[in-house]
Amino acid sequence: MKIRNFSGLFSIRFTFYIFLLISCRQGPAEPERMGPDGFRFMEIDIEGLQEGYHAGDFTIREVIEAYLGRIEKIDQHGPMLNSIITINPDALSIADGLDREMVEGITRGPLHGIPVVLKDNIDTHDKMPTTAGSRALENSFPLQDSYVAMKLRQAGAVIIGKANLSEWANFRGELSTSGWSGAGGQTRNPYVLTRNPCGSSSGSSVSVSANLTVLAIGTETNGSIVCPSHANGIVGIKPTVGLVSRSGVIPISFTQDTPGPMARTVRDAAICLGALTGADPADEKTLASEGNYATDYTQFLREDGVKGKKIGLFKGPVGINFKVDTLMYRAVALLKSLGAEIVEIESIAAENTGGDSFEIMLYEYKDGLNKYFESLGPEAPVSNVRELIEFNRSDSVELKYFNQQYLEMAEEKGDLTDAAYREALAGMMKGSREEGIDRVMNEHDLDAIIAPTGGPAWMTDWINGDSFHLGSSSPAAWAGYPNITVPMGFIEELPVGISFFGKAWSEPVLLQIAYAYEQASGYRAPPGFLEAD
Repeated sequence: MKIRNFSGLFSIRFTFYIFLLISCRQGPAEPERMGPDGFRFMEIDIEGLQEGYHAGDFTIREVIEAYLGRIEKIDQHGPMLNSIITINPDALSIADGLDREMVEGITRGPLHGIPVVLKDNIDTHDKMPTTAGSRALENSFPLQDSYVAMKLRQAGAVIIGKANLSEWANFRGELSTSGWSGAGGQTRNPYVLTRNPCGSSSGSSVSVSANLTVLAIGTETNGSIVCPSHANGIVGIKPTVGLVSRSGVIPISFTQDTPGPMARTVRDAAICLGALTGADPADEKTLASEGNYATDYTQFLREDGVKGKKIGLFKGPVGINFKVDTLMYRAVALLKSLGAEIVEIESIAAENTGGDSFEIMLYEYKDGLNKYFESLGPEAPVSNVRELIEFNRSDSVELKYFNQQYLEMAEEKGDLTDAAYREALAGMMKGSREEGIDRVMNEHDLDAIIAPTGGPAWMTDWINGDSFHLGSSSPAAWAGYPNITVPMGFIEELPVGISFFGKAWSEPVLLQIAYAYEQASGYRAPPGFLEAD
């Protein structure tokens, strides 16, 4: 689809481990296929950009121009990744302003001059609409910045565009395909273009992986940051719910939703996370973060961060895909060599937790969407969930590949005073926390839990929808607890990630472990844009 530029994953016998290990590649087999040459800022990090700015090697405008040019070359043409749904028409003028500030000795914050892409369910009050990937919101311009956008601007970031996503953050209907939206079309996995990018923060992850930006912001209810980050070979942080405000983010679940940073390195993701934190009166969940958040998470990054840690290996996703198991065994061996003690965990959450979560999402989806539409003012394209359902029924594209069953189920729910909702909420909190992560970690005195984030990306299929084979996002998602995914290696040409999760507000210790693992492993490699397997 043509881009719119608006003015608007213990133990095992050693021999078996070695046998399995050789079946999985360490990374892409042919480095010469690592994509087009000539991009000056390939794989550059925040520190590299800041050093270049201060040394006078390049200006912010030159950097933003280069990234916009790469979007034109790689996203709109060439491999046609289709990860960016809207370019910010003011990006270069913003860059010019930030350059002038630097000349005057002014640096706004840690992200001064750093290009960032926002998932297109995060409001910006500018010339870009916020669509959630829906054709119903193609001309929807929020009346104010989201808290996330405001914090990014305060830190000096340049929001260069909005990222395509699984429409309505992949909670619209059955047999959906991740990375597809009615407004943006299909985002493609940059490693193998016929493979799926996962979602729902599909474009955010692809844009970072393909070096179309340095940072992106995604959102997660259950898996929507960690799955696409894993599938596209980058780092993703799903924070504790309440660490980062959700005001101005198109919602699914007030209980589970959170924005979070996506980057090519743990350090960059940590820098971005610190820029986003803070108590926001418009989001009562953030009030609990007082005394639990930092503005500089790089202070926790140490290469010896694994030493002395006791880590639980969640075996739920193990035994499903032997190739993924191989990479997980290797990661466990590495963590042990770095000084960790590994304890096997068979299960985490109580049995009915997933069902309670689904019920909660339906109730909160209706309530949250209706409130969001109201926030758009009298010119809102749709006023409520019922109108959205009717729009989709009459549109020629929206229901072409999958239905809107979840929207229809949500519309049938009552309000948040209903006994069924309150019972489900209490059940999920108990099942995921006191009978879930908190119980397991307390019983074994754990610092963190690890698991494979998922399996290698499946083939994109608009007929049958997504083909998830394994995952580990649910325990942390249901509890509202933090989860960090880091590249763990490759299966043929496809990246696979490892997740580190734990108790509420445990981002500092998770970052210690994730960073030490990343530095010792080094499995990030840029994509090769292969046409097929």
